[in-house]
Amino acid sequence: MTTTIDLAAMGEMAKKASKETARATTEQKNNALQTLADNILKAKSEILKANEEDIFQAKASGMDEAMLDRLSLGGRLEGIVEDTRKLIDLPDPVGKTIENRTLENGLKLTKRRTPIGVLGVIYESRPNVTIDVSALTIKTGNCAILRGGSETLNSNLALVKVIHQSLEDVHLPKNAIQFINNTDRSLVTKLLHLHEYVDLIIPRGGAGLHQFCRENSKIPVITGGIGICHLFVDETADLPRTLEVIYNAKTQRPTVCNALDTVLLHESIADSFLPKIIDRLGASNVSFRLDPKAFKLLEEHSPESKALVDPAEEKDWNTEWLSLVLGIKVVGSLDEAISHIQDHSSGHSDGILTENDQNAKKFVDEIDSSSVYVNASTRFTDGSQFGLGAEVAISTQKLHARGPMGLEELTTYKWVIEGDYHTRK
Repeated sequence: MTTTIDLAAMGEMAKKASKETARATTEQKNNALQTLADNILKAKSEILKANEEDIFQAKASGMDEAMLDRLSLGGRLEGIVEDTRKLIDLPDPVGKTIENRTLENGLKLTKRRTPIGVLGVIYESRPNVTIDVSALTIKTGNCAILRGGSETLNSNLALVKVIHQSLEDVHLPKNAIQFINNTDRSLVTKLLHLHEYVDLIIPRGGAGLHQFCRENSKIPVITGGIGICHLFVDETADLPRTLEVIYNAKTQRPTVCNALDTVLLHESIADSFLPKIIDRLGASNVSFRLDPKAFKLLEEHSPESKALVDPAEEKDWNTEWLSLVLGIKVVGSLDEAISHIQDHSSGHSDGILTENDQNAKKFVDEIDSSSVYVNASTRFTDGSQFGLGAEVAISTQKLHARGPMGLEELTTYKWVIEGDYHTRK
């Protein structure tokens, strides 16, 4: 589709709309979310038809299975609607007092949450992001300019049509959510330069997209969403239960950023536990990249599994697999496991499986990822699973927001100072 886009005009309309959305009441915003949820279900057939067109074109272009899975809305619209409705029940962060105090001179200081303003969201492959971002944007009184990938154009156009109708139904400005319906990549650069109107850029996609935004944006950028996720199994772990956690983290949905990429095994349990991992996950078509110690152990004790494994290359430890591939490395200590994670993690989600409280504490203290787990699957790093309703992104950086970015992470704050005609001496 070739459509002339005036990004400056879009930015100006978004900025104007943000004045209205910022003062919208909680009731107005919740009504918009309820209407959006209802309208998605009413338009289900139209949305899925558009999504099928995208999938057909993606298959014809040779898109791999991992990306096709991300593209599909089949069987997922109801979950998207449920997440949207959950936002209704969550507290509205706008106007919330974060802290207050009275100074010695009598001035009253209040730090109060306020919308960020206009978000520029650039994303690839997943059309569900269109609804997730829009719902969170509406609830927080923000506005957004969305730029999805060319492979999701039909799906996104159908979804944005529903969003605009829902906003109009409740008398909120439809320009609160705008969509760049042109696949010209030069428009991404133009969006990154729209600092007069856009307050924050949020990229959701691969490492290349994040790097491009960091290097070319004149607007602050939130980066993240790239997961090289680890689980370390120490010598005290409950191995039968650990096996199920590893299985879940790797296979429950392997194409997403919080899926498991590398297992680190303490050498004292590797001899007996490694073959169990291969057997359990191999039965679900998982293949493996093993470090020399693990490869030798498996060759000695389970030669029939040889077809499932390959020796790991150094680059494998820095790979986000997004598929049914798992790296396994044998380590001699907790310190070695921590060192490996510090060297290779993307800062997304990393965990330890242990019955030793001191090991758990040391791991949590020294691993500086946005989400650090003790005895749980990395698959829980998700706005919905964290009780946030949904997320606009998963941030792996250290400023403003980390981990799933829900409602509060889409606000900033302002100081309100109340005096009695105070003057400074």
